[in-house]
Amino acid sequence: MIDYIIIGAGQAGLAMAYYLKELQKEYLIVDANNEIGAPWLKRWDSLKLFTPSEFNHLPGKKFPHQKGYYANKYEVADYLKNYVEEFNIPIAFNQKVNSLRKDGEFFIVKSDTQEYRAKNVVVATGPFHTPFTPACHTKIDEKVVQIHSEHYKSPDQLQKGDALVVGAGDSGVQILDEISNTNRNVYFSGNTNIKTLPQEILGKTLWWWFRKVGFLTAPKYSWIGKRISKGLQPVIGTDVKALFNKGNVTCLGRTLDANNSNVVFEKGTVSSIKNIIWATGFKPNFKWIEGIELDDTQYPKNYRGVSSIEGIYFLGIPWLYTRGSATLGGVKKDAKYLRNYIYKKDRLPNTN
Repeated sequence: MIDYIIIGAGQAGLAMAYYLKELQKEYLIVDANNEIGAPWLKRWDSLKLFTPSEFNHLPGKKFPHQKGYYANKYEVADYLKNYVEEFNIPIAFNQKVNSLRKDGEFFIVKSDTQEYRAKNVVVATGPFHTPFTPACHTKIDEKVVQIHSEHYKSPDQLQKGDALVVGAGDSGVQILDEISNTNRNVYFSGNTNIKTLPQEILGKTLWWWFRKVGFLTAPKYSWIGKRISKGLQPVIGTDVKALFNKGNVTCLGRTLDANNSNVVFEKGTVSSIKNIIWATGFKPNFKWIEGIELDDTQYPKNYRGVSSIEGIYFLGIPWLYTRGSATLGGVKKDAKYLRNYIYKKDRLPNTN
């Protein structure tokens, strides 16, 4: 029996560990991966952060690169590994949690091989749970290479021939840009009316401006927070207009259906596609938590990470409180709020 189990050793879990250590709590992180930074290392090889170094600090340790630098995935993983070493954070790896339930005054956390008991649990599993792929992908000829963006590394994974990238988010646009630089025709499926923003404006980084005008700090309950959270998120750092105007890039609108080698789009049918990258995002999965209430987006109901079940907390969820809640540098504010909440809660007199 320990004070806290933290589920997930990403930036959210590590930030919470820092503050629990500050509060002198006994805790353990359990994580499904076999090393720190694994979710970053699994992503595509050319991935770089959209945020410059000065916005990427976890509590107690600055991100070790100069101001204005955009780190790659390897540098992020190294930073997280060094963070764990510096603060001596205890982690049990290869522990994919499949159930969490309350049993009287404590919680039981079960993985495939272990059972843990704790007085409190912090769920810090991040925003990326179950990869989503449209149902029509099962109708496509098995000779076509299909890869979800979660497993995409580089164009080297593709076979010869035309490629299709589906998805108009940052991942889809970056992957489309990379594949368009190879000697092949590339089709794009998704909304082409994408808002784009440069990484720098008038000599200042975009994130400096975001912070200046309050985009990063506006609570989701405020007027501006509600407006930002419900709108389409802009693509940052990629000239989408120039990308769509490339001679080997063809935009086809939404993907509607498929039949063997024929893929049907709003703007026609294509039969030459040999490779498909589904940059179609993820669906949240919290069904393994017994008794938890979910909202209409399938994320747990909470206020700033405090759930409806006493003793369960959440961290690293998109828009937990602000736009930056799931980002490397933004998670520390939510973690500090939970730290202060726990500190005040512990000081309240026991009325039992």
